[in-house]
Amino acid sequence: MANKSGSLHVVMFPWLAFGHFIPFLELSKFIAQKGHKVSFISTPKNIDRLPKLPPNLASSITFIKIPLPPVDGLPENVEATVDLGGLDVAFLKKAYDGFEPDLTRFLEDSAPDWIIYDFAPYWLPPIAAKLNIARSFFSIVSASTVVFFGPSFHAMINGTDPRSKVEDYIVPPKWIPFESKVAYKLYESKWIVGASNLDGSGASDMYRIGSVIKGADVVLVRHCREFEGQWLNLLENLQQRPVMPLGLMPPKVEKSGLESNESWIAIKKWLDGQGKGSVVYVAFGSEVSMSQLELGELALGLELSGVPFFWALRNPSGLPEGFEDRVEGRGIVWKNWAPQLNILSHDSVGGFLTHCGWSSSIEGLMLGHPLIMLPFVIDTGLVARILEEKQVGIEIPRNPVDGSYTRDSVAKSVRLIMEEDEGKSYRGKAKEISAVFGDRELHDGYLQRFVDYLEKNVRKST
Repeated sequence: MANKSGSLHVVMFPWLAFGHFIPFLELSKFIAQKGHKVSFISTPKNIDRLPKLPPNLASSITFIKIPLPPVDGLPENVEATVDLGGLDVAFLKKAYDGFEPDLTRFLEDSAPDWIIYDFAPYWLPPIAAKLNIARSFFSIVSASTVVFFGPSFHAMINGTDPRSKVEDYIVPPKWIPFESKVAYKLYESKWIVGASNLDGSGASDMYRIGSVIKGADVVLVRHCREFEGQWLNLLENLQQRPVMPLGLMPPKVEKSGLESNESWIAIKKWLDGQGKGSVVYVAFGSEVSMSQLELGELALGLELSGVPFFWALRNPSGLPEGFEDRVEGRGIVWKNWAPQLNILSHDSVGGFLTHCGWSSSIEGLMLGHPLIMLPFVIDTGLVARILEEKQVGIEIPRNPVDGSYTRDSVAKSVRLIMEEDEGKSYRGKAKEISAVFGDRELHDGYLQRFVDYLEKNVRKST
């Protein structure tokens, strides 16, 4: 529990995905900066892959390595979703649930003041409550996404959400009392119907989310009242739990250390040779896996657009034959590590073709770039609907049934956002919204209010 100096001990327990590790790590760093101790728990391989801590925080954040329990069907080297390849994520969830005994022992031995956990450990809140540890669920997705997932934690846990067919999810749910276009397309709905059903891990995603909300003293959301603030109020009303926005947590553009990095030197040289605002940056995060047809149509669409592009693509197998030769000089496919924020902040970049992950969307908009949106997984379609409503970008048109798209739809969307008069309003709205998304003082204020809340709501020792 809190020591005599008033310093708290906070445990962080993220899900096994890099899109979750990084927001949890950024929150850990802010808590540590305020004089508190943080224990960040994950597997050895995942912790070794995390960004290095700033020297001034190295003594305040302790990485706790707990080996991932073995599960039949899960290879030994798989410790995060990025390692799965074509394997079912249910195997990874089952292994994650196997953390329960080791994590329980750690909590018993270390007696922290708070534990901040992700969507998956439905078994954790009762353990922490029994040990008199204050509990918080940190949703790395937006408030609108959590609202869409279900009308209450009771409905998520008991399976009483009135929606059961894919068609039920292509309209906004009845519990949204204001006008909104937040809904899945038909081809996206198959995921959420599956997420509501029991999977091979022994618990559905909706059961997991409902359970972690039910057991939380406070629900944390990467969201702010200045952008779609009505969703925060609605989430609190539906879930009957205090909801605390953490702000958008816009990352800092780090310049130091890159001057001597060979990759960045080569990237910057290419970007320096392009016109101001002329380049579309293309990136889909570490989790999106495209079919050869999807990759091919995207590549041929970029070629057809005539627009300069920088495409960060770690696995380029499946690109159309001769593609890179044909676009040489105008477009580049970068197959190694690429510093996304530094690229997005370069003067030559004027737009962002993205899968619409919440983190990537924040990074693009904080720097004022309109988005060309091609969502693929889980919450990204819902994020795209919200951002299209706000007119800061457009979705590439797709077949509503199977989600396929064509090179022509890619090319037209890229040209509209980057070059055409019709795209001026999107470019202007993106610049306008960057005043909110990039306001570090505003978002640090949210984080500070959360740290104040942590300090004031420590459970008394029994």
